[in-house]
Amino acid sequence: MLAHFRPTWMLESIYNLTPADVRAHNIRVILTDMDNTLIAWNNPNGTPQLREWLKTMSAAGIPVVVVSNNSSKRVARALTDLKLPFISRALKPLTRGINIAKKQYRVKSSEIVLVGDQLLTDVAAANNAHIKSILVKPLIETDAWNTQINRAMEKRLTKRLLKKGYLKRTWGHSLND
Repeated sequence: MLAHFRPTWMLESIYNLTPADVRAHNIRVILTDMDNTLIAWNNPNGTPQLREWLKTMSAAGIPVVVVSNNSSKRVARALTDLKLPFISRALKPLTRGINIAKKQYRVKSSEIVLVGDQLLTDVAAANNAHIKSILVKPLIETDAWNTQINRAMEKRLTKRLLKKGYLKRTWGHSLND
């Protein structure tokens, strides 16, 4: 049961993910959660660091696709300036959004990764879909009200995962850490 919430990798930030890391692990498409993974949930403008990271991935020919449980209206509004493709109402931890992306980009499960800041939604969805996952630290320490419930459950879950050795105690800076 606990292994269901075990990420493939743990990174300090999505910005630590490089084209070299992606290629070395045969990843062709990056799926990413939106709130507190790509952008702060309460600041949809993104950062200069995010824009630079997106340019780097684009120049390397690596698609970045947002897979969010939010409504289409909310995701479209948040991503207006970033002009990223997205799948809304993904229903994570179910596999709906991931399966749509796999079909759209014609990739095998081994060629796709989901990056997110939550064990209960992002990592569980990736494991349900049999794809790789990257757990990242949330960009900011506060959350929208609906995520706060998950965070409370995740605190208890994290303690159990650490005790079992399913989570590292430190955040990596590359997929090789």
